[in-house]
Amino acid sequence: MGCAELLEDFVSAQELHRILNERGEKVSLATVYRVLQSHQDEGTVDVLRPDDGEAIFRLCEREDHHHHLVCRRCGVTVEFEAPDVESWATELAAEHGFTDLQHTLEIFGLCQKCSAQA
Repeated sequence: MGCAELLEDFVSAQELHRILNERGEKVSLATVYRVLQSHQDEGTVDVLRPDDGEAIFRLCEREDHHHHLVCRRCGVTVEFEAPDVESWATELAAEHGFTDLQHTLEIFGLCQKCSAQA
């Protein structure tokens, strides 16, 4: 199983560490966090921070900058672009003298399927 298969769905760093150890990979949890941070910086993994606060990761399906709609119940995630958000963030940063911008937008709610079951 390759990295892409490991990160097909969102997993926490601790869960990824456990999976790697079960596969016989001898890697420390600190290394897993460091590698995930590196991939996050490169934009090759998506990172979500659900209500419980523990970041979860998965390989990006898109190479361009994007945001997420996330179902609180089942975890289904929709990636989307938001040009208006990009413009707003750039303008807001410029007004306050900020440069070298980075941002994420995660919108949590119930997907159509989960809404129908509620």
